This record gives sequence, C-alpha cells and structure tokens, in this order.
Amino acid sequence: QVQLVESGGGLVQTGGSLRLSCAASGRTFSRYGMGWFRQAPGKERDFVAAINYSGGSTNYADSVKGRFTISRDNAKNTMYLQMNSLKPEETATYYCAANTKQWLLPRIAVADFGSWGQGTQVTVSS
Repeated sequence: QVQLVESGGGLVQTGGSLRLSCAASGRTFSRYGMGWFRQAPGKERDFVAAINYSGGSTNYADSVKGRFTISRDNAKNTMYLQMNSLKPEETATYYCAANTKQWLLPRIAVADFGSWGQGTQVTVSS
C-alpha cells in the first residue's frame, strides 16, 4: 500500500492559480501511475488528470485541458497539479490517487485507483 498526502489547496479568486502537491510513501512511487480527482458536495468524484509511471504520458478531463498541468518528480516521490484560470465551479475537494496495477498509459477510472489521499479543499471565489 502507498500513503498519499495532498497539500496546496486554499482560497483563490476567479482566474487565479494554485499548485497542489501529493507526497507518496510506502511503495515504489516510480512504478505506478497517479491521478487527480475532485468532488464537490453532493456530487460524484470526477476525474481531473492522470499521469503514467514515468511522467511521459498524461491525460486530462476536457474541462481542464489547457489550464491544468499534471507532473511528477519520481526522485521526490511527489506529484503535482498546476491549476490556472480557476473557475468558481471548480470549487471542490481535490484528491490524489495511485493506481492499483502497473499500466503503461494513464488510467482515468476511479476503479483503477486503489490508494487515495485525504483530500485538499480548493475554493474559488467569484
């Protein structure tokens, strides 16, 4: 099992930026793909972005393409999500997650992720 801890959430105005971090421990970080999801109150957990084990392949939800960037530093066991041009409707708890198996390409389904962080709150004010 891998332990995941998110940080970097907060309150930001519409159009602002935040950088989320996800620190991993307990398993060989560089062997597994990772992802970011978000969940607003009363809604389902939605895919945001994913990255494969090496960082060489990424995938994004259509709603965030061109504004969000996912990356990872395997030497630091850390994944990041740079979020720019944030919108009020993106207010949610953001979760990082790790794949249950080793895949070549990024996975985007919740079921493909077996380890989750506790979440970090992102609030975008209008």
